[in-house]
Amino acid sequence: MISPKYLLCIAAVLSYFKAFPQQNSLADNLRNTVPGTSACSIVDSSKQIDIVDVIQHVLNKKISGEKRELPKKANYAIIPYAGYTLSTGLTADISGNVSFFTSSTHHENLSVLTADIGYDSKSQKTFLTRSEIWANDNDLKIVTDLRWQRYPTDTYGLGTFTSFAKDNDLNFLYVRVYETVLKKIAPDYYAGIGYNLDYHYNITATGNLDNTVSDFITYGQTASSRSSGVNFDFLYDNRKNPLNPLSGTFASVIYRENLMVLGSDANWRSLNLDFREYIKLSRRSNNVLALWGIAAFTSGNVPYLDLPATGSDMYNNSGRGYAIGRFRGANELYLEGEYRFGITRNGLLGAVVFANGESFSGLQKNSFEGIAPAAGTGIRIKLNKHSNTNICIDYGVGTGSSRGFFVNLGEVF
Repeated sequence: MISPKYLLCIAAVLSYFKAFPQQNSLADNLRNTVPGTSACSIVDSSKQIDIVDVIQHVLNKKISGEKRELPKKANYAIIPYAGYTLSTGLTADISGNVSFFTSSTHHENLSVLTADIGYDSKSQKTFLTRSEIWANDNDLKIVTDLRWQRYPTDTYGLGTFTSFAKDNDLNFLYVRVYETVLKKIAPDYYAGIGYNLDYHYNITATGNLDNTVSDFITYGQTASSRSSGVNFDFLYDNRKNPLNPLSGTFASVIYRENLMVLGSDANWRSLNLDFREYIKLSRRSNNVLALWGIAAFTSGNVPYLDLPATGSDMYNNSGRGYAIGRFRGANELYLEGEYRFGITRNGLLGAVVFANGESFSGLQKNSFEGIAPAAGTGIRIKLNKHSNTNICIDYGVGTGSSRGFFVNLGEVF
């Protein structure tokens, strides 16, 4: 669940903390909490093979994957890597996540904290940490998104019909502070409130590649922008493991009101709808059809860099086939489908095929302008069998010769 990168993984390391005894496997917890799953419908990933088992076998053939003990409380997955991205050029990065239960009973959903530190040949520097913590038998969910970025990037204007000829190099520094607390109001239903800050500063732009006036200037170029406001959330979520959902539904409604009284440069508002469905197609495997839909709407004097864009979801994963920020507009519609299936019976290798489409409103009017489609395929390598975390290496192709590799720690959605 780290930001998509086009890269070559060069190492993987796992470690474990000791705390509460893990009495049940993750699959056991899934069977006990997800409606419609039966004792034979979930393949227990903790009995499969992952990269650590392979390394252990190479170093000491007497150690078998089946004998590796379950972690006492937390599963760590860390990947240092180097590679190339459409957005960043050559990059060096360390990504990781830790998954854990917050009580000894393990009745709550799996909590996940992710972190990423990166540097690349375009002078992008990134530090971010994001977490979704479940507490008190799922009575509370705490969502945190903290970032600092130096982010040279490209923008092509507003709407779906923008072209590479309108490429406009942007450079800025970015601070994000999002914090939300949700309270259970019924089984699997939650309501919450939070605070959101987006602060872009030292913003500079080179202008369009074809020397035309950029949408950034026409829309209202500024040297900085600050959006500060409160968000009101409604959530339905019966997934057990967000790193690799095997069944269930996620539906989120987030209304955000940015207010000058809270330090925002202008009053503006947004509504974001996010729906995900996971359909298990076989009782004898963990093959899943995953569906994802996003609808985002804004009104008021929204800063250019706070407008909905490709990859502007929390984990920057939407729009595989295009670079982050390739399309942007005041309103967004997005739909993706992915089929996830196993290759090897021991669970070490899997694969996916996916397709998506996105549409954004243009500069002159708020109507949606066409659809930008993309599709691709990828492989899955089991990094941590106890948390069922995969290394996801995908290749996506979009329109206008847009194509590249996208790598993620945990499933894309």
